[in-house]
Amino acid sequence: MNYPEPKHDSFPLMVMESSVYSPNQCVFQNDEFGVWLYHANCIEFMDMVSRKYPDGRFDMIFADPPYFLSNGGITCHAGKMVKVDKGQWDKSNGPEMNHEFNMEWLLRCQKLLKPNGTILVSGTHHVIHSIGYAMQQLRMKILNDITWEKPNPPPNLSCRYFTHSTETIIWAAKNEKSKHCFNYDKIREINSGKQMKSVWTFTSPNGDEKCFGKHPTQKPICTKRGLS
Repeated sequence: MNYPEPKHDSFPLMVMESSVYSPNQCVFQNDEFGVWLYHANCIEFMDMVSRKYPDGRFDMIFADPPYFLSNGGITCHAGKMVKVDKGQWDKSNGPEMNHEFNMEWLLRCQKLLKPNGTILVSGTHHVIHSIGYAMQQLRMKILNDITWEKPNPPPNLSCRYFTHSTETIIWAAKNEKSKHCFNYDKIREINSGKQMKSVWTFTSPNGDEKCFGKHPTQKPICTKRGLS
């Protein structure tokens, strides 16, 4: 099945009040392309959207949640040893609290999906197993787990582990009854006439893709081509 072309004015600007958690405001708006970027607490924002659209609103959601990596570890950046400290939002609160948070935001995403909608969630081993389990608890239908292999990963400085060179993207439908969209012919076309496998190999974002500034968890544009 194919989804209809989106109407660029179909999702109105959401007006919110700031809270103790976030300023909750729109920081970028492009009505021509139907793009609205919010700096908001995800739980508060999705609750507000759900109240406005109780039957669901989106065909697809791509989520890149905290990996809970910022816990005093080290990594290699530009040939130098640096601390893994992306911010307070990425610090672990323990496996139980982390999983509770994953359940809460995934539940809200599930409510916002249309009946045949799907969600894709990226993560490393630090969080992705909790994501998969939470999806099962919410009775989502897991469709694929995609492995993003990075041919240029930073070296492991401790020399006590295999070099971390992959991330996982879990693709799931809203529930077992969902009739998800999969553009098979288009995907074969962009993959040289062959079925696309669930292992994708490409580098991390390059300089051209960072023209608007550095983001600590930016994903390359290539990840979106196979998800369109």
